[in-house]
Amino acid sequence: MKANYLIIIALIFIAFSCKKDDESAIPAPAPDQPVEQMYFPPVAGNEWDTMSFATAGWDTTALTALYDFLETNETRAFIVLQNGKIVTEKYWGNNIIGNAAFTADSKWYWASAGKTLTAMITGIAQQEGLLDINDKTSTYLGNGWTNMPQEKEDLILIKNQLTMTSGLDYFFGSIDCTDSECLQYKTDAGTEWYYYNAPYTLLESVVGNASGLSYNAYCDQSIENKVGMSGSWISQEYNNVYWSTARDAARFGLLLLNKGVWDTDSVLNDIAYFTAMTNSSQDLNPSYGYLTWLNGKESIILPSLPLSFNTSLSPNAPEDLFAALGKNGQFVNVIPSKNMVVIRMGTVPDNGAVPLIFHDEMWEKINAVIGI
Repeated sequence: MKANYLIIIALIFIAFSCKKDDESAIPAPAPDQPVEQMYFPPVAGNEWDTMSFATAGWDTTALTALYDFLETNETRAFIVLQNGKIVTEKYWGNNIIGNAAFTADSKWYWASAGKTLTAMITGIAQQEGLLDINDKTSTYLGNGWTNMPQEKEDLILIKNQLTMTSGLDYFFGSIDCTDSECLQYKTDAGTEWYYYNAPYTLLESVVGNASGLSYNAYCDQSIENKVGMSGSWISQEYNNVYWSTARDAARFGLLLLNKGVWDTDSVLNDIAYFTAMTNSSQDLNPSYGYLTWLNGKESIILPSLPLSFNTSLSPNAPEDLFAALGKNGQFVNVIPSKNMVVIRMGTVPDNGAVPLIFHDEMWEKINAVIGI
């Protein structure tokens, strides 16, 4: 059954790729567009300036179709920022336990969208001299953190954890299991790309051991307190999942849009690291940076499917989009050419690890509004 499912998904993406090859390509935006008149909400409090639809240049006649699509597909929160200001902020449905309406104060899980937050946390730890991403992971986790021969374990660097190239055997047991007996050798680090949760999750222990702080405490100190986020990491079996409000996610998106700078505070001032994080980090899957998805590339490898497809992350979205993406449609989309951040939280009917078809359909609706 699983093999048949993967074949079906593969055929869908092959067809999707061929379809797009016949269509006119979305023109590439001018690179390195300057950020002009960027607004940052105060670190404390709920104040956040807004921008009118007219100022943003939106086609309001297309908004109903966008909102209907989002609500029909079980969206809880949707926010769009332009130049840092809120253009739209909508909430639907109930909170996570179903006993009240979902509001701006409701917390929701990020799922794998939290990976991009971890990428920035790791970069800050390197900036502070606590670690180097070219260090062996065993420097911080100790020898024997995997069940590999030691000479193979020693090939795994922090950078491999950031780029999904650890070489661990994804056919053995659960890809969430972080116990050493679950972490078996498949291939040398850096030679294969696979969306494997366990090495990513262990980055939290790497940062924790390097900093001497709990992961929540280091996240607070390095990012949250500087930009006004108030989320938290909560353990769920082997995973450690970030929970926050949609506005917290928007704050993180705005930090990403401004390349790690919040107003006048350089949260991540290592521009080389940020550039590597938001560009192709290896040749195996050019649509992946450091725990960050990238649009506009010539090919992509999808979660749970070790095959490369000749299509981009989201053909309907602007080519320069980069994103934190999580299960059930947790999206932090950043579009530098538009000075735009798009946040979506909720569930989706297909329950995908990273629901890219839904993401692309969402962008088709957004395009009608913003005039792409």
